[in-house]
Amino acid sequence: MHANPVSISLSSYGASLVRERGQESFLEMLAAAGVRCVELREELFDEAPDATALSAAITALQLQCLYSSPLELWTPEGQLDARLPAKLALARALGAVALKVSLGHYPGAADLTGLQAHLRPGDPLLLVENDQTVQGGRIAPLLQFFQRCEEQGLALGMTFDIGNWQWQGESAAQAAQSLGRWVRYVHCKAVQREASGRLVAVVPQARDLMAWEALFAEFTPGLMRAVEYPLAGADLLALTRAQVNNLARIAMSEEVSHAYA
Repeated sequence: MHANPVSISLSSYGASLVRERGQESFLEMLAAAGVRCVELREELFDEAPDATALSAAITALQLQCLYSSPLELWTPEGQLDARLPAKLALARALGAVALKVSLGHYPGAADLTGLQAHLRPGDPLLLVENDQTVQGGRIAPLLQFFQRCEEQGLALGMTFDIGNWQWQGESAAQAAQSLGRWVRYVHCKAVQREASGRLVAVVPQARDLMAWEALFAEFTPGLMRAVEYPLAGADLLALTRAQVNNLARIAMSEEVSHAYA
């Protein structure tokens, strides 16, 4: 049996710590913990990264890289965001296998020709994530978008965030059944409601990991899955390694596919 590949979203270590240390400083620890991919976060760079140096450091540790941007693909006016080419170019410079964005204000009848023009063979795969917003965190608009992309032959995929569905009261199980065939990357986080009513990401417990097995049954076997919940403690290496092992065992199969092939 082969362990499934695991990624770490660097936001998991807390914005303050990551900004203080720099995202590159976590790479050696991730490699030592058995991580296969590092998810770099645009919002945690205080200035534009040295893409050449950062890419070289990632490659030297035999890690993959995914670049996450808070960009909404569609603006409130229903137009494709003009910053997308620049985000793709930076992801390419970083050697990223994929660029992660959110859906934004997708107009159902949108002409996807403009989007298709930016999706070139060999470039990072564009991944559209369900976020926590009304416009991008519900099943219906995402399903409409991916169906439209499939009809027009667009080469892109979905980041399925298990916890984010709760912000809009959507069922993760229903979402997996409806959207599973487009999923190429999975954000894992458990969610709990604080006394104030605020939802927050938390470390998954055994019951969460068991429940996620059913979700992964709807996805292509061997998909990259990412830690996107708080990792804080005196021994970050041991903590990270433990969480990597937990996620790697979900839906463990004989053959592990290549998520970005």
